[in-house]
Amino acid sequence: MAITTTKSAYWKGFFDGAPFVAVAAPFAALFGVLGTEAGLNLFEVMMFSVAVIAGAAQFTALQLMQENAPTLIVLISALAVNLRVAMYSAALTPYLGDAPIWKRAIASYLLVDQSYALSHATFDDAPDMTTPQRYAYYFGTCTLVMIAWFSCSFAGAALGTALPANIPLDFALPITFLSMAAPMMRTVPHLIAAATAIVVSLAAVSVPYSLGLIIAGAAGMVAGAQAELWFEKRGTT
Repeated sequence: MAITTTKSAYWKGFFDGAPFVAVAAPFAALFGVLGTEAGLNLFEVMMFSVAVIAGAAQFTALQLMQENAPTLIVLISALAVNLRVAMYSAALTPYLGDAPIWKRAIASYLLVDQSYALSHATFDDAPDMTTPQRYAYYFGTCTLVMIAWFSCSFAGAALGTALPANIPLDFALPITFLSMAAPMMRTVPHLIAAATAIVVSLAAVSVPYSLGLIIAGAAGMVAGAQAELWFEKRGTT
């Protein structure tokens, strides 16, 4: 679908984002189920999903809460898992940064892995898009994913343990990250960063309160940055 107007940009984003409903729906339902099993009521589960909209961070916080981890550790771990969103925001700023602050605030609230991956790739491939067209596309990618996230969080929390235990709802998260991360591995520093993070996360799996994720993320970023500097000095990537 060619992007010629704001309307066409929105609908292209809408249809591009539609396949990710298959990922968001079971993942949200799983959070709803596990949230109620952890002792949260329906209102608390929904406020969690509406306020955070970050599945990995929500699951991390929920697990640590069940382990009676200190509140500070819960917050730090959840924020660490979501550090990638800050990088997403920085990467989209050249495309969306000149809009009114209220529009940027809404975009920040809706920023998730899927909207970032689709939008960044599209904006790169279509540099002539206007800022209104970019926002229309961005909001289009979010529409169905947000509907699925909120409605399935509600359904999972409402049904709770009524869902059969053998339904493999937890397949969604690794598939999502693999499908989005793989196309982004465009340079050797990207691969070095990913490989370092994987190795360190496996080595630090026994670190309490999931703090190994923070260590692995930091190690990956440092390794990737150093590799990029080294390749820049050599004039290669």
